[in-house]
Amino acid sequence: MMDVVNKISSFVWGPPTLILILGTGLYLTLRLGFFQFRTLPYAIKLTFSPSKQDKKSKGDISHYQALTTAMAATIGTGNIVGVATAVVLGGPGAVFWMWVSALFGMATKYAEAVLAVKYRVENSKGQMSGGPMYYLERGLKAKWLGIIFAIFGSIAAFGIGNMVQSKAVSDALDNSFQVPPIATGIILTLLVGLVILGGIKGIGRVTAFLVPIMALFYVIGGLVIVFLNLEVVPGVIGLIFTDAFSGSALGGGILGTVIRYGVARGVFSNEAGLGSAPIAAAAAKTDYPGRQALVSMTQVFFDTIIVCSITAITILMADMYQGDLSGGDLTTASFSMFLGDAGEYIVTIAIILFAFSTIVGWSYYGEKCFSYLFTDKAIPYYRIVFVLALLYGSMEKLDIVWGVSDIMNALMAVPNLIGLLGLSGVVVYETKKFLKVAKEEERLAKGR
Repeated sequence: MMDVVNKISSFVWGPPTLILILGTGLYLTLRLGFFQFRTLPYAIKLTFSPSKQDKKSKGDISHYQALTTAMAATIGTGNIVGVATAVVLGGPGAVFWMWVSALFGMATKYAEAVLAVKYRVENSKGQMSGGPMYYLERGLKAKWLGIIFAIFGSIAAFGIGNMVQSKAVSDALDNSFQVPPIATGIILTLLVGLVILGGIKGIGRVTAFLVPIMALFYVIGGLVIVFLNLEVVPGVIGLIFTDAFSGSALGGGILGTVIRYGVARGVFSNEAGLGSAPIAAAAAKTDYPGRQALVSMTQVFFDTIIVCSITAITILMADMYQGDLSGGDLTTASFSMFLGDAGEYIVTIAIILFAFSTIVGWSYYGEKCFSYLFTDKAIPYYRIVFVLALLYGSMEKLDIVWGVSDIMNALMAVPNLIGLLGLSGVVVYETKKFLKVAKEEERLAKGR
Protein backbone atom coordinates (compact mmCIF):
# COMPACT_ATOMS: atom_id res chain seq x y z
CA MET A 1 0.00 0.00 0.00
CA MET A 2 2.81 2.38 0.87
CA ASP A 3 4.48 1.71 -2.48
CA VAL A 4 1.25 2.54 -4.30
CA VAL A 5 0.79 5.77 -2.31
CA ASN A 6 4.40 6.81 -2.97
CA LYS A 7 4.05 6.20 -6.72
CA ILE A 8 0.84 8.24 -6.88
CA SER A 9 2.45 11.01 -4.84
CA SER A 10 5.50 11.08 -7.12
CA PHE A 11 3.20 11.27 -10.15
CA VAL A 12 0.93 14.08 -8.90
CA TRP A 13 3.95 16.07 -7.71
CA GLY A 14 5.78 15.40 -10.95
CA PRO A 15 6.93 17.95 -13.55
CA PRO A 16 3.41 18.85 -14.85
CA THR A 17 2.18 19.99 -11.42
CA LEU A 18 5.39 21.82 -10.54
CA ILE A 19 5.44 23.54 -13.94
CA LEU A 20 1.80 24.55 -13.45
CA ILE A 21 2.58 26.02 -10.01
CA LEU A 22 5.71 27.88 -11.10
CA GLY A 23 4.16 28.82 -14.43
CA THR A 24 1.08 30.31 -12.77
CA GLY A 25 3.25 32.38 -10.45
CA LEU A 26 5.38 33.58 -13.38
CA TYR A 27 2.31 34.37 -15.51
CA LEU A 28 0.69 36.39 -12.71
CA THR A 29 3.99 38.15 -12.01
CA LEU A 30 4.19 39.28 -15.64
CA ARG A 31 0.51 40.30 -15.83
CA LEU A 32 0.86 42.34 -12.65
CA GLY A 33 4.13 43.94 -13.74
CA PHE A 34 6.31 42.34 -11.04
CA PHE A 35 3.84 43.75 -8.53
CA GLN A 36 5.09 41.74 -5.54
CA PHE A 37 8.59 43.24 -5.73
CA ARG A 38 7.39 46.82 -6.13
CA THR A 39 4.87 46.74 -3.31
CA LEU A 40 6.48 44.49 -0.68
CA PRO A 41 7.60 47.34 1.65
CA TYR A 42 4.12 48.90 1.48
CA ALA A 43 2.52 45.47 2.07
CA ILE A 44 4.62 44.90 5.20
CA LYS A 45 3.69 48.37 6.48
CA LEU A 46 0.01 47.67 5.78
CA THR A 47 0.21 44.42 7.75
CA PHE A 48 0.97 46.21 11.00
CA SER A 49 -0.97 49.44 10.40
CA PRO A 50 -4.43 48.71 8.94
CA SER A 51 -6.43 51.59 7.53
CA LYS A 52 -9.30 53.19 9.41
CA GLN A 53 -11.67 52.09 6.65
CA ASP A 54 -10.89 48.43 7.30
CA LYS A 55 -12.09 48.63 10.91
CA LYS A 56 -15.52 49.67 9.61
CA SER A 57 -15.61 47.09 6.81
CA LYS A 58 -17.39 43.76 6.76
CA GLY A 59 -15.43 40.77 7.98
CA ASP A 60 -14.76 38.60 11.03
CA ILE A 61 -11.12 39.33 11.90
CA SER A 62 -8.47 42.00 11.28
CA HIS A 63 -5.85 42.06 8.49
CA TYR A 64 -3.23 40.99 10.97
CA GLN A 65 -5.31 38.13 12.41
CA ALA A 66 -6.09 36.85 8.90
CA LEU A 67 -2.36 36.89 8.14
CA THR A 68 -1.37 35.14 11.38
CA THR A 69 -4.09 32.51 10.86
CA ALA A 70 -2.67 31.78 7.41
CA MET A 71 0.89 31.85 8.77
CA ALA A 72 -0.14 29.55 11.61
CA ALA A 73 -1.18 27.00 9.01
CA THR A 74 1.95 27.39 6.87
CA ILE A 75 4.73 27.86 9.45
CA GLY A 76 4.80 24.22 10.47
CA THR A 77 6.91 21.10 10.21
CA GLY A 78 7.58 21.98 6.57
CA ASN A 79 9.86 24.78 7.74
CA ILE A 80 11.95 22.35 9.80
CA VAL A 81 11.40 18.86 8.40
CA GLY A 82 10.53 19.78 4.81
CA VAL A 83 13.52 22.05 4.28
CA ALA A 84 15.89 19.42 5.66
CA THR A 85 14.39 16.82 3.32
CA ALA A 86 14.81 19.16 0.35
CA VAL A 87 18.51 19.68 1.15
CA VAL A 88 19.17 15.95 1.62
CA LEU A 89 17.34 14.81 -1.51
CA GLY A 90 17.86 17.83 -3.73
CA GLY A 91 21.22 19.15 -2.52
CA PRO A 92 22.10 22.73 -1.51
CA GLY A 93 20.78 24.03 -4.84
CA ALA A 94 17.26 23.06 -3.83
CA VAL A 95 17.28 26.08 -1.50
CA PHE A 96 17.69 28.42 -4.48
CA TRP A 97 14.68 26.91 -6.24
CA MET A 98 12.74 27.12 -3.00
CA TRP A 99 13.44 30.86 -3.04
CA VAL A 100 12.40 31.13 -6.69
CA SER A 101 9.12 29.35 -6.01
CA ALA A 102 8.51 31.74 -3.10
CA LEU A 103 9.20 34.91 -5.11
CA PHE A 104 6.76 33.89 -7.83
CA GLY A 105 4.49 32.37 -5.19
CA MET A 106 3.99 35.83 -3.71
CA ALA A 107 2.09 36.82 -6.86
CA THR A 108 0.07 33.61 -6.64
CA LYS A 109 -0.78 34.24 -3.00
CA TYR A 110 -1.77 37.83 -3.82
CA ALA A 111 -4.11 36.69 -6.60
CA GLU A 112 -5.68 34.03 -4.36
CA ALA A 113 -6.53 36.62 -1.71
CA VAL A 114 -7.92 39.14 -4.21
CA LEU A 115 -10.36 36.54 -5.54
CA ALA A 116 -11.18 35.19 -2.08
CA VAL A 117 -12.29 38.60 -0.82
CA LYS A 118 -14.06 39.62 -4.03
CA TYR A 119 -16.20 36.47 -4.26
CA ARG A 120 -16.74 35.78 -0.54
CA VAL A 121 -20.27 35.32 0.79
CA GLU A 122 -21.94 36.34 4.03
CA ASN A 123 -24.22 34.00 5.99
CA SER A 124 -27.27 34.89 8.05
CA LYS A 125 -25.05 35.52 11.11
CA GLY A 126 -22.88 38.00 9.26
CA GLN A 127 -19.91 35.58 9.05
CA MET A 128 -17.78 35.42 5.91
CA SER A 129 -16.93 32.38 3.81
CA GLY A 130 -14.56 32.43 0.88
CA GLY A 131 -11.74 30.67 -0.89
CA PRO A 132 -11.20 28.75 -4.12
CA MET A 133 -14.53 26.92 -3.94
CA TYR A 134 -16.37 30.26 -4.03
CA TYR A 135 -14.33 31.99 -6.74
CA LEU A 136 -14.47 28.84 -8.85
CA GLU A 137 -18.25 28.80 -8.50
CA ARG A 138 -19.10 32.52 -8.57
CA GLY A 139 -16.22 33.85 -10.68
CA LEU A 140 -15.28 31.08 -13.08
CA LYS A 141 -18.86 29.66 -13.12
CA ALA A 142 -17.46 26.17 -12.54
CA LYS A 143 -19.12 24.92 -9.37
CA TRP A 144 -17.99 21.37 -10.12
CA LEU A 145 -14.37 22.52 -9.71
CA GLY A 146 -15.31 24.19 -6.44
CA ILE A 147 -16.79 20.92 -5.21
CA ILE A 148 -13.65 19.02 -6.21
CA PHE A 149 -11.46 21.51 -4.36
CA ALA A 150 -13.65 21.35 -1.24
CA ILE A 151 -13.54 17.54 -1.20
CA PHE A 152 -9.75 17.45 -1.44
CA GLY A 153 -9.38 20.33 1.05
CA SER A 154 -11.57 18.79 3.73
CA ILE A 155 -9.63 15.51 3.45
CA ALA A 156 -6.19 17.16 3.26
CA ALA A 157 -6.86 18.95 6.55
CA PHE A 158 -6.71 15.60 8.35
CA GLY A 159 -3.25 14.93 6.92
CA ILE A 160 -1.10 18.04 6.54
CA GLY A 161 -3.10 19.91 9.17
CA ASN A 162 -3.84 17.24 11.74
CA MET A 163 -2.35 13.77 12.17
CA VAL A 164 1.03 14.59 10.61
CA GLN A 165 1.38 17.53 12.98
CA SER A 166 0.19 15.72 16.11
CA LYS A 167 2.67 12.92 15.38
CA ALA A 168 5.47 15.49 15.06
CA VAL A 169 4.54 16.96 18.45
CA SER A 170 4.31 13.57 20.20
CA ASP A 171 7.65 12.42 18.73
CA ALA A 172 9.36 15.65 19.76
CA LEU A 173 8.05 15.49 23.33
CA ASP A 174 8.78 11.78 23.63
CA ASN A 175 12.35 12.08 22.33
CA SER A 176 13.34 15.21 24.28
CA PHE A 177 11.24 15.04 27.45
CA GLN A 178 9.99 11.40 27.55
CA VAL A 179 6.32 12.43 27.48
CA PRO A 180 4.11 9.42 26.57
CA PRO A 181 2.40 9.87 23.14
CA ILE A 182 -1.05 9.21 24.62
CA ALA A 183 -0.57 12.08 27.09
CA THR A 184 0.46 14.38 24.23
CA GLY A 185 -2.57 13.31 22.21
CA ILE A 186 -5.00 14.01 25.06
CA ILE A 187 -3.52 17.44 25.79
CA LEU A 188 -3.49 18.39 22.09
CA THR A 189 -7.09 17.26 21.69
CA LEU A 190 -8.24 19.40 24.61
CA LEU A 191 -6.24 22.49 23.65
CA VAL A 192 -7.22 22.46 19.98
CA GLY A 193 -10.83 21.77 20.90
CA LEU A 194 -10.93 24.82 23.16
CA VAL A 195 -9.43 27.05 20.45
CA ILE A 196 -11.58 25.99 17.50
CA LEU A 197 -14.82 26.15 19.49
CA GLY A 198 -14.50 29.93 19.22
CA GLY A 199 -14.53 29.78 15.42
CA ILE A 200 -12.39 32.09 13.32
CA LYS A 201 -12.50 34.89 15.92
CA GLY A 202 -11.10 32.58 18.59
CA ILE A 203 -8.53 31.18 16.16
CA GLY A 204 -7.56 34.71 15.11
CA ARG A 205 -6.93 35.81 18.70
CA VAL A 206 -4.77 32.75 19.44
CA THR A 207 -2.71 32.97 16.25
CA ALA A 208 -2.19 36.73 16.62
CA PHE A 209 -0.55 36.02 19.98
CA LEU A 210 1.24 32.73 19.19
CA VAL A 211 2.62 33.17 15.66
CA PRO A 212 4.94 36.17 16.30
CA ILE A 213 6.32 34.57 19.47
CA MET A 214 7.07 31.18 17.92
CA ALA A 215 8.50 32.63 14.71
CA LEU A 216 10.78 35.07 16.54
CA PHE A 217 11.89 32.33 18.96
CA TYR A 218 13.07 30.11 16.11
CA VAL A 219 14.47 32.88 13.90
CA ILE A 220 16.47 34.45 16.75
CA GLY A 221 17.97 31.03 17.55
CA GLY A 222 19.03 30.65 13.92
CA LEU A 223 20.38 34.20 13.69
CA VAL A 224 22.55 33.61 16.75
CA ILE A 225 24.15 30.68 14.90
CA VAL A 226 24.61 32.78 11.76
CA PHE A 227 26.24 35.72 13.56
CA LEU A 228 28.53 33.43 15.57
CA ASN A 229 29.75 31.89 12.30
CA LEU A 230 29.61 34.79 9.84
CA GLU A 231 32.82 33.73 8.14
CA VAL A 232 31.10 30.56 6.88
CA VAL A 233 27.98 32.28 5.50
CA PRO A 234 29.42 33.57 2.16
CA GLY A 235 30.59 30.08 1.26
CA VAL A 236 27.18 28.61 2.08
CA ILE A 237 25.35 31.20 -0.04
CA GLY A 238 27.79 30.58 -2.89
CA LEU A 239 27.21 26.82 -2.64
CA ILE A 240 23.44 27.33 -2.88
CA PHE A 241 23.76 29.31 -6.12
CA THR A 242 26.39 27.15 -7.80
CA ASP A 243 24.62 23.90 -6.93
CA ALA A 244 21.28 25.27 -8.15
CA PHE A 245 22.41 24.88 -11.77
CA SER A 246 24.81 21.94 -11.47
CA GLY A 247 23.05 19.56 -9.11
CA SER A 248 24.71 17.32 -6.53
CA ALA A 249 21.54 15.76 -5.21
CA LEU A 250 21.76 12.44 -3.43
CA GLY A 251 18.41 11.51 -4.98
CA GLY A 252 19.71 11.50 -8.54
CA GLY A 253 22.46 14.06 -8.95
CA ILE A 254 20.69 15.89 -11.78
CA LEU A 255 19.32 19.39 -12.16
CA GLY A 256 15.72 18.18 -12.43
CA THR A 257 15.93 16.60 -8.99
CA VAL A 258 17.28 19.81 -7.48
CA ILE A 259 14.45 21.87 -8.96
CA ARG A 260 11.78 19.33 -8.06
CA TYR A 261 12.62 19.12 -4.36
CA GLY A 262 13.24 22.85 -4.06
CA VAL A 263 9.89 23.80 -5.60
CA ALA A 264 7.90 20.99 -3.97
CA ARG A 265 9.17 21.68 -0.45
CA GLY A 266 8.81 25.41 -0.98
CA VAL A 267 5.16 24.94 -1.88
CA PHE A 268 4.70 22.52 1.02
CA SER A 269 6.02 25.23 3.32
CA ASN A 270 4.27 28.39 2.05
CA GLU A 271 1.27 26.71 0.32
CA ALA A 272 1.25 29.27 -2.51
CA GLY A 273 -1.07 27.83 -5.15
CA LEU A 274 -2.71 25.22 -2.94
CA GLY A 275 -5.68 27.48 -2.24
CA SER A 276 -5.68 27.09 1.53
CA ALA A 277 -4.60 30.56 2.73
CA PRO A 278 -7.29 32.52 0.81
CA ILE A 279 -9.89 30.81 3.01
CA ALA A 280 -8.48 32.81 5.94
CA ALA A 281 -8.04 35.97 3.84
CA ALA A 282 -11.76 35.92 3.02
CA ALA A 283 -12.61 36.42 6.71
CA ALA A 284 -10.64 39.68 6.99
CA LYS A 285 -12.18 43.10 7.56
CA THR A 286 -11.23 45.00 4.42
CA ASP A 287 -12.71 47.57 2.08
CA TYR A 288 -10.84 46.46 -1.08
CA PRO A 289 -9.72 42.96 -2.12
CA GLY A 290 -6.32 44.37 -3.10
CA ARG A 291 -5.64 45.72 0.38
CA GLN A 292 -6.05 42.36 2.12
CA ALA A 293 -4.26 40.60 -0.73
CA LEU A 294 -1.12 42.68 -0.15
CA VAL A 295 -1.12 41.61 3.49
CA SER A 296 -1.64 37.96 2.51
CA MET A 297 1.27 38.19 0.06
CA THR A 298 3.72 38.90 2.89
CA GLN A 299 3.01 35.44 4.32
CA VAL A 300 5.18 33.80 1.66
CA PHE A 301 8.01 36.24 2.32
CA PHE A 302 7.98 35.66 6.08
CA ASP A 303 7.52 31.89 5.78
CA THR A 304 9.98 30.90 3.08
CA ILE A 305 12.42 33.76 2.56
CA ILE A 306 12.98 34.20 6.31
CA VAL A 307 12.02 31.13 8.37
CA CYS A 308 12.89 28.41 5.83
CA SER A 309 16.15 30.17 4.96
CA ILE A 310 17.20 30.08 8.61
CA THR A 311 16.74 26.30 8.62
CA ALA A 312 18.51 25.78 5.30
CA ILE A 313 21.55 27.96 6.07
CA THR A 314 22.02 26.36 9.50
CA ILE A 315 21.89 22.85 7.97
CA LEU A 316 24.40 23.75 5.26
CA MET A 317 26.72 25.41 7.78
CA ALA A 318 26.70 22.25 9.90
CA ASP A 319 27.51 20.20 6.75
CA MET A 320 25.89 16.97 7.92
CA TYR A 321 23.27 16.69 5.16
CA GLN A 322 25.23 14.01 3.26
CA GLY A 323 25.19 11.64 6.22
CA ASP A 324 22.51 9.35 7.60
CA LEU A 325 20.34 12.07 9.14
CA SER A 326 17.26 13.56 7.51
CA GLY A 327 14.15 15.56 8.34
CA GLY A 328 13.75 16.92 11.84
CA ASP A 329 16.71 14.88 13.12
CA LEU A 330 19.04 16.69 10.72
CA THR A 331 17.76 20.13 11.72
CA THR A 332 18.06 19.24 15.41
CA ALA A 333 21.59 17.91 14.98
CA SER A 334 22.60 21.04 13.03
CA PHE A 335 21.32 23.43 15.69
CA SER A 336 22.87 21.28 18.43
CA MET A 337 26.25 21.33 16.70
CA PHE A 338 26.44 25.09 17.24
CA LEU A 339 24.38 25.60 20.42
CA GLY A 340 24.67 22.27 22.25
CA ASP A 341 21.61 21.16 24.23
CA ALA A 342 20.06 24.58 23.74
CA GLY A 343 19.96 23.91 20.00
CA GLU A 344 18.01 20.69 20.52
CA TYR A 345 15.51 22.44 22.77
CA ILE A 346 15.04 25.31 20.29
CA VAL A 347 14.12 22.91 17.47
CA THR A 348 11.97 20.72 19.73
CA ILE A 349 9.97 23.65 21.09
CA ALA A 350 9.70 25.15 17.60
CA ILE A 351 8.30 21.86 16.21
CA ILE A 352 5.71 21.77 19.01
CA LEU A 353 4.59 25.38 18.50
CA PHE A 354 4.74 25.23 14.70
CA ALA A 355 2.74 22.01 14.61
CA PHE A 356 0.12 23.26 17.08
CA SER A 357 -0.41 26.46 15.10
CA THR A 358 -0.72 24.48 11.86
CA ILE A 359 -3.41 22.28 13.41
CA VAL A 360 -5.40 25.33 14.50
CA GLY A 361 -5.12 27.04 11.11
CA TRP A 362 -5.99 23.96 9.08
CA SER A 363 -8.98 23.15 11.28
CA TYR A 364 -10.58 26.32 9.91
CA TYR A 365 -9.65 25.50 6.31
CA GLY A 366 -11.06 22.00 6.63
CA GLU A 367 -14.35 23.05 8.22
CA LYS A 368 -14.92 25.75 5.59
CA CYS A 369 -14.40 23.22 2.79
CA PHE A 370 -16.71 20.79 4.59
CA SER A 371 -19.41 23.42 5.16
CA TYR A 372 -19.28 24.34 1.46
CA LEU A 373 -20.25 20.74 0.71
CA PHE A 374 -22.76 20.20 3.53
CA THR A 375 -23.73 23.72 4.84
CA ASP A 376 -22.67 25.37 8.12
CA LYS A 377 -24.79 22.93 10.14
CA ALA A 378 -22.16 20.24 9.48
CA ILE A 379 -19.31 22.22 11.10
CA PRO A 380 -19.76 20.90 14.70
CA TYR A 381 -19.55 17.30 13.47
CA TYR A 382 -16.42 18.06 11.47
CA ARG A 383 -14.77 19.65 14.53
CA ILE A 384 -15.49 16.59 16.69
CA VAL A 385 -13.92 14.20 14.18
CA PHE A 386 -11.00 16.60 13.64
CA VAL A 387 -9.99 16.75 17.32
CA LEU A 388 -10.41 12.98 17.77
CA ALA A 389 -8.08 12.39 14.82
CA LEU A 390 -5.37 14.26 16.75
CA LEU A 391 -5.41 11.60 19.44
CA TYR A 392 -5.06 8.82 16.87
CA GLY A 393 -2.32 10.64 14.97
CA SER A 394 -0.19 11.20 18.05
CA MET A 395 0.14 7.44 18.69
CA GLU A 396 0.29 5.80 15.26
CA LYS A 397 2.92 5.48 12.55
CA LEU A 398 1.84 7.78 9.75
CA ASP A 399 3.89 7.01 6.65
CA ILE A 400 0.75 6.45 4.60
CA VAL A 401 -0.86 9.62 6.00
CA TRP A 402 2.19 11.63 4.85
CA GLY A 403 1.85 10.16 1.37
CA VAL A 404 -1.90 10.71 1.14
CA SER A 405 -1.44 14.28 2.41
CA ASP A 406 1.00 15.00 -0.41
CA ILE A 407 -1.51 13.62 -2.92
CA MET A 408 -4.41 15.67 -1.55
CA ASN A 409 -2.31 18.85 -1.59
CA ALA A 410 -1.45 18.39 -5.25
CA LEU A 411 -5.07 17.63 -6.13
CA MET A 412 -6.17 20.80 -4.28
CA ALA A 413 -3.73 22.88 -6.27
CA VAL A 414 -4.99 21.90 -9.73
CA PRO A 415 -8.54 23.36 -9.60
CA ASN A 416 -7.24 26.38 -7.68
CA LEU A 417 -4.58 27.16 -10.28
CA ILE A 418 -7.15 26.77 -13.06
CA GLY A 419 -9.27 29.36 -11.26
CA LEU A 420 -6.32 31.76 -10.87
CA LEU A 421 -5.43 31.55 -14.55
CA GLY A 422 -9.05 31.86 -15.67
CA LEU A 423 -9.71 34.87 -13.43
CA SER A 424 -6.35 36.62 -13.81
CA GLY A 425 -8.09 39.49 -15.62
CA VAL A 426 -10.22 40.10 -12.52
CA VAL A 427 -7.07 40.18 -10.39
CA VAL A 428 -5.50 42.81 -12.67
CA TYR A 429 -8.68 44.92 -12.63
CA GLU A 430 -8.99 44.82 -8.82
CA THR A 431 -5.30 45.66 -8.46
CA LYS A 432 -5.56 48.76 -10.64
CA LYS A 433 -8.67 49.88 -8.77
CA PHE A 434 -6.98 49.57 -5.39
CA LEU A 435 -3.76 51.25 -6.50
CA LYS A 436 -5.73 54.35 -7.45
CA VAL A 437 -7.25 54.41 -3.96
CA ALA A 438 -3.86 53.82 -2.32
CA LYS A 439 -2.27 56.70 -4.23
CA GLU A 440 -5.09 59.03 -3.21
CA GLU A 441 -4.72 57.95 0.44
CA GLU A 442 -0.99 58.59 0.26
CA ARG A 443 -1.60 62.05 -1.27
CA LEU A 444 -4.05 62.97 1.50
CA ALA A 445 -1.66 61.67 4.18
CA LYS A 446 1.16 63.85 2.83
CA GLY A 447 -1.22 66.81 2.71
CA ARG A 448 -1.71 66.57 6.45
